[in-house]
Amino acid sequence: MGARAIWKASIRFGAVQVPVKLYSAVQDRTVHFRLLDSRRHEPVKQHMVDPDTGKVVDSADIRRAFQTDEGDLVILDEKDLEELTLQPSREIEITRFVPPDKITHQWYDRPYYLGPDEDDKGYFALAAALNKRGVEGVAHWMMRNKDYVGALRAEGDYLMLITLRRAGEVVPASALPAPTGRELDEREIGMARQLVAAMEDPFNIAAYHDEYRERVVELMQARAAGKVVKFPRAQVRKTDVDLADVLQASLAAAGGGKERKRA
Repeated sequence: MGARAIWKASIRFGAVQVPVKLYSAVQDRTVHFRLLDSRRHEPVKQHMVDPDTGKVVDSADIRRAFQTDEGDLVILDEKDLEELTLQPSREIEITRFVPPDKITHQWYDRPYYLGPDEDDKGYFALAAALNKRGVEGVAHWMMRNKDYVGALRAEGDYLMLITLRRAGEVVPASALPAPTGRELDEREIGMARQLVAAMEDPFNIAAYHDEYRERVVELMQARAAGKVVKFPRAQVRKTDVDLADVLQASLAAAGGGKERKRA
């Protein structure tokens, strides 16, 4: 089945307008379970419950509240939140173009494809221009009462729009604790470099599967067929070992793998 557009808009930069359709570039492959009563195997529902009385609270009686640093609760109703909602728009505004390396990976959030909507010529001209200049557009748009910031980039002859996290959401590496312990000696550093070089290979995403999901699906299919399936337990790795010995063993294993691959 072909991809289905989930939104329509126009890319705008300067006086240029390029109509586009938005498509999701990822799909949810999570195994979703239903919650059942263990005695009758009937579906159960979740409710909001008063923790003191145990009684169910009707949705009409529920309000949103924000707790301040001092512990006070500020209550808001739906009208308050509606007044804060930005005006809806069908424009993806490009505010500037930047080199791709200026937007590092930790800022990327969710990818979408943009396809042409009526004006194929303008769409493919924009994709070609991004490819030739080697830049990405910084975009801002409103979609379904929520505002987004994103990166517009060329994906071959097509366009991709990736939502970006906002300032304050990304934790800088400088926030991590400083390394402790002894310094590595030259032999350990040299073996680490050799190991990295020995493991260099083209990236093939098809080699990486969701092993947990595959095990869950296999288990469910076996149970549905009245069969029993057992999975081998993961081996516990030793942690109290010498770094040089680990690097040496890893180098030997990586070298053997390369030889088998070339044969």
